[in-house]
Amino acid sequence: MNGGVAIVGAGYVGVPLAQVFAEAGHDVLLLDVDPGRVEQLNRGESYIEDVPSETLGRLVREHGLRATTDYDALRERDAILIALPTPLSLQREPDLSILRAAAADIAKRLRKGHLVVLQSTTYPGTTRDCLLPILEQSGLRAGEDFHLAFAPERVDPGNRTWTTKNVPKVVGGMTPACTEAAAKLYASAIDTVHPVSSPEAAELTKLLENIFRSVNIALMNELAQLCDRMEIDVWEVVEAAATKPFGFMPFQPGPGLGGHCIPIDPFYLTWKAREFGFYTEFIELAGKVNENMPYFCRSLISQALNHAKERSLKGSKVLVLGVAYKADIGDVRESPAKKLIELLRNAGSEVAYHDPHVDELPDLGLRSAPLEPAAYDCVAIVTAHSSIDYNRLVDEASLVVDLRNATGRNGSGNGKVWKL
Repeated sequence: MNGGVAIVGAGYVGVPLAQVFAEAGHDVLLLDVDPGRVEQLNRGESYIEDVPSETLGRLVREHGLRATTDYDALRERDAILIALPTPLSLQREPDLSILRAAAADIAKRLRKGHLVVLQSTTYPGTTRDCLLPILEQSGLRAGEDFHLAFAPERVDPGNRTWTTKNVPKVVGGMTPACTEAAAKLYASAIDTVHPVSSPEAAELTKLLENIFRSVNIALMNELAQLCDRMEIDVWEVVEAAATKPFGFMPFQPGPGLGGHCIPIDPFYLTWKAREFGFYTEFIELAGKVNENMPYFCRSLISQALNHAKERSLKGSKVLVLGVAYKADIGDVRESPAKKLIELLRNAGSEVAYHDPHVDELPDLGLRSAPLEPAAYDCVAIVTAHSSIDYNRLVDEASLVVDLRNATGRNGSGNGKVWKL
């Protein structure tokens, strides 16, 4: 690829992808519609936790990595990788407006020999039925004049073990030649490439991965609610079941699902399945269970305050500890903590939050408060960041509702710690 690689979308997928291609010796261009982001990238300043500014700055200085807002720059690139958001509408249907607009801009610059790969998570058929017709408005034909494929992102923010470079890359092209071209490109930068027969197979692969997690987490969340009624410690049960060396994989209950993928991706398939007169009942039931968890957790906080302090939610001071959607990162996309805060506020609670990774929640008008457990009627552990001293927290707080089993056995039996 002497003409280099262009990545459309400089977000949590695009920037790490740019890193691995630049480090593999490719001439990499990031394209984004946000001028502020582009300026920041060209200064070597990163806003993506998985790519520190030190690393990005080195790639800019030594490897020629750069960013632009100009789609015309795509003309001279050999490969165009699309890593753009594919959100759901308020009606829980796929919203491909961002992808469609970008595809139209790419089509105007498409030339013979181009390789175009979609990485954005979406429903089976998007590459063929949505992206392909827009690109072919250029007058060029996929599989003849240019190559087109789908290769889903598999980013796990904050994971230092499994990164963009060493997580196997699934690739499915419109034709065998398209698959071969895409696989060859990714193999030049990523350790393992796994070709499949079609874009649809690759698209469904990504959805299956996240549906698997959604359904199993829902099972644990439902079990946690049952264990609450039966007065059995769900965490003890999961820990014991995990000792089985075969046929069981432990999943953890929690206050709900967060991040871009697991709360959203399954609904791409439920929507597409209806086109075939098929109803994905497991997937939809899992969604219902997981979406109900913030409500259940609000009730648990209410019970704890009532039994331990004879207080109601109304007028109580509650500290939400951790608002990122997972531990040790600052990503709040779809975080269940935000829903829980809204529910507590609606019940009349005075709510603050502390998170060492998240300075503010502008949409809720909140900034991270100092961690002073004694100043609150209740501390609710929603995200279990490893930097928090939970032993000290239990000692200083008058009441803790632990939704992540972060306190372990500390405080059990003393009436201070209530667990999911």
